[in-house]
Amino acid sequence: MASDHSPSDGAADYPVADIAAAWQRERPGTPVSSIGIVTPLWRLAKLLGDDRRRVLARAGVDTATLDLLSVLRRAGEPYTLTTRELSARSMITAGAISQRVARAEREGLVTRRSGRGRRRSVLVELTPAGHQLVESTVDQVLTREAELLTGLDPEQQNQLAELLRVLLQDVQRQLNDHRLTHVGELD
Repeated sequence: MASDHSPSDGAADYPVADIAAAWQRERPGTPVSSIGIVTPLWRLAKLLGDDRRRVLARAGVDTATLDLLSVLRRAGEPYTLTTRELSARSMITAGAISQRVARAEREGLVTRRSGRGRRRSVLVELTPAGHQLVESTVDQVLTREAELLTGLDPEQQNQLAELLRVLLQDVQRQLNDHRLTHVGELD
């Protein structure tokens, strides 16, 4: 099966317009306006996700663990939340939080204890090792992601951030789905 472009013609680096034109040619009347937005978003999500996983692998942490530690760190001192709060702030299921907490506890990054006054309440607290890991890793991740955005000036970054916020909120509303997960991750 032949591709639309040879690898050396330059268009293969950004074939979005060609994809839309091919669909219009092959299926006149097919709505193609979304291709110029959705296709680059999917490609960017894949590239950014892969790059983040490489940064985290070098730091010795996976995305799920960093997410857990980050939620605890952003909570402020004493860096303690219930599993219910963790689930809500991470926007993942209670079962997924339970697995993340168990793994992080085995690695000495968090501790778990029963909540006061509520028999089934479980408190999760960031340990000094977890605190150190999240501090160094977040800087690495955010510095790398800032580097990847230097193709846009600050004004363009702000404009894009606002447009993406509007688009995300509207798509979430249309789909009645307000969860946020990592790209390709299912709850």
